[in-house]
Amino acid sequence: MSEKTVSRKRRLLTNVLTAVLVLGAIGGGVAYTAVTVDGADRSAPTVGWAEPTVTTTPSDPAAGFAKGRASTPLSKLLLPVPDGYVLGADVKGHGNDHELAAKEASALFKQTNKGLYGKKRRAYEKEIDKLGIQGMAMRSYASVGSTLQVEVLVLRMKDKGMVRQFSGIQKGMFEFLELREGPKIKDHEKNAACFLAPEPRKGDKKERAAELRSMICQAYDGEVMVTVTAYGAVPFGEQAVAELVKKQLDHIESPGEYV
Repeated sequence: MSEKTVSRKRRLLTNVLTAVLVLGAIGGGVAYTAVTVDGADRSAPTVGWAEPTVTTTPSDPAAGFAKGRASTPLSKLLLPVPDGYVLGADVKGHGNDHELAAKEASALFKQTNKGLYGKKRRAYEKEIDKLGIQGMAMRSYASVGSTLQVEVLVLRMKDKGMVRQFSGIQKGMFEFLELREGPKIKDHEKNAACFLAPEPRKGDKKERAAELRSMICQAYDGEVMVTVTAYGAVPFGEQAVAELVKKQLDHIESPGEYV
């Protein structure tokens, strides 16, 4: 790949950096879409979630399967609900087990173009189109007892190289935000990274203890990028989340096998 091509792709990925953050914020677990390089807000909001359900939403031919739907090539890449979990609360606006076609997924990224008008807006949207987004599937999981909520987004793109760079930029932004390094993902150290949101600093000890903790992980495998957002009460099960991420990545490698 020529230096000119690499430079062009790097500019493209940088320009759509805000769109990357949609992946980590779509469910509200770690809301960083408003962050800018000039004035980074490193706080993580306290959020709650609805009671988890054991059926898929919205309804489809696979509804009712407690392990999640697997009726399309993309949905088959999502980890079936493992032991100790049930399908979780709705991923904001999309149900708890849903898939977006290429056009819909691209439109979700383009929603980050607020503040752009005319030529700049059209240019931005063309750059999103160049990413070659093929579709996105999402599923939420809740630990039995509802102490932990995990949202997994799987994004498929045409270009494997773009996926790696895209994932790298996402990781770089989390590092810029000075998020604490999270647990390593066994067997996936080179293609996965997790970050913990800052510890609560406002209020007294009791109030801080009542706030939710959160963690976000990003990874890639071939033309697929995975973003996992988790949030829950203290004590926060970061190792449990890391294990879920490992299972998800192992499942992508062998989608025909339940892990």
